[in-house]
Formats: sequence, C-alpha cells, structure tokens
Amino acid sequence: MLDRLTGMQVFVRVAALGSFSAAGRALSLSQTMVTRHVQALEDRLGVRLFHRSTRHLTLTDAGRRHLEFCERILAEIEEAERATADERIEPRGVLRVAVPVVFGTREIAPLLAGFLQQHPAITVDIGFNDRVVDLIDEGWDVAVRIAVLAESSLLARRLAPCNMVLCAAPAYLERRGTPRTLADLAAHDCLGYTLPVPASAERWSFGRDGEIGVAVSGRLRASNGEALRLAALAGLGLINQPTFIVGDDIRAGRLVIVPLDQPQRTSLAIHAVQPPGRNPPAKVRAFIDHLAERFGPRPPWDRDLALA
Repeated sequence: MLDRLTGMQVFVRVAALGSFSAAGRALSLSQTMVTRHVQALEDRLGVRLFHRSTRHLTLTDAGRRHLEFCERILAEIEEAERATADERIEPRGVLRVAVPVVFGTREIAPLLAGFLQQHPAITVDIGFNDRVVDLIDEGWDVAVRIAVLAESSLLARRLAPCNMVLCAAPAYLERRGTPRTLADLAAHDCLGYTLPVPASAERWSFGRDGEIGVAVSGRLRASNGEALRLAALAGLGLINQPTFIVGDDIRAGRLVIVPLDQPQRTSLAIHAVQPPGRNPPAKVRAFIDHLAERFGPRPPWDRDLALA
C-alpha cells in the first residue's frame, strides 16, 4: 500500500506543475511512480482528480476541492515539524520533572526561579515523590534519582556525589555513649529509613561500595529523611543519612558526625535521567545543565564538612 502522505505530496506537486513528469523530476520520483500515487489516491477516494489529455492536465471539481484539503494538511504537518524541531534548538514548552521529596524541596526548588528567569519560554511542572517513577509511561521529561543506577536504556548524567554520614544529637551521645565500631551499633537506637524497601531500615551499608552490611534496630522508622532528621535532633537515636539532609545541622553543631571503624559508602550519586533518544529537547538539556553547574563534585550542601 502506497503511503498516503506521499500521495498527497505528489498530488499537490502534479497540480502545481501541471505535469506528471515535471512532478517526478521535482520529487526525484519516476513518472511511473507519480502515476501510481495519483491513481492510488483516486482509487481510494473513488473520484477522478484530473482531466487528462495528450496536451493538458487539469483538475476536476473534486480535484480542486481535494487540493485545498491536501494543501492545508501538508502546511499543518510542516508547521508541526518546524515547531518540534525548534524545541530541540530553543528551550521552550512544559518541562515535567520528577524529584525526590527532601532533595527536591531543599536543593532543586530554590533553583527554579533562576532557571525560569533564564528561560522565559519554559513552564516547569515538578512532582515530588520518593518512588522510582516510570518516565515513559508517566510522561516525565527528566527525573532526579539518588542511587547506584542499574543498567537501562535511560540516559543518565551524574550531577553530584551523595555522601552519607552517621550522626546524632550531642544529648543522645551523652546519654547513650558514642559508638566506635560497626558492632557497637547493636547497642544503639538506629533511626531507620524504609525506602527503597522496608528491609533497608534494618540493615545499614558501609564500605566504599556499600559492601559491608550491619544489622540495626531502633524505635522509629520512616520513609522520609526529614522526619528522621527531626527525630535525631530530638535525641531519639542515630541516623545514617545524606549530607544534603543533615549538613546544616552538623555545621551548626545540632548534630555530630560519628566516625566508625569502616568508611561510609561513596558509590551513591545524584543523577538526572531522561528517556532514551539521540536528540533530547533543548528544555531538558537546559535544565540538566542548570543543575550540574550549581552542584558539581563538591556540592554546596557539603560545604565545610569534614568528610572522610
């Protein structure tokens, strides 16, 4: 079956040039193929589009009416393609971004005003959620993920490290003592983070690649790092959380870093991920560049922290 769009393009060119052979030369098609396209169009419509003679080729009444429709449709297609191509060059349109709740609130939301000022043709629709969203099925343009990324077809760019730190309020350490080794954690209240799976609240990972696991327990678990931070500030126990959550409290002395006999995990990182494709829209590239420029290998939330 011949392509309908090509058939419309051939018909319009034949009508404009008044010749099958001239239309073929303009479209780099043989005269036979031009004839086949026009014949297929006439068969599909059930009408004749041209009056044919040995010297002249003129439109029928039905042909003139159909020509108007085809010209309008082809013009709209051309405009749609031009608008889509422009989005690859000039940042514009609605940008749908999925971000983790705490990191998104603390570190990304404050950057949106500057981004929107730089790109007045972009509108941002930002969603805060700690689950792993499906970019394609849910229609997200880009997502920020804090993880060791698994192999996938998604395009990923590392934005910043995600340094973990074990800490507690001075009052807690005065009351319960300061742990020195992983084994000491068994005698402490460890405030557990229940994502990505509830079991993660019962087992903390240490070592550069998280290869050392240690069983922990405590009287509070939560799926939100901010809730755990508040609990730690109240002296309820130890937390093992990213520096973007506890960095300000450590700098202010409200929380104290607790070094152990094994290093903290350093393999976690903050990434921007986007659906696969060789030519991502300019709005996506602009947003990811904006974050990368402001985060980097030594992000602002790690400022003045004595990390191992």
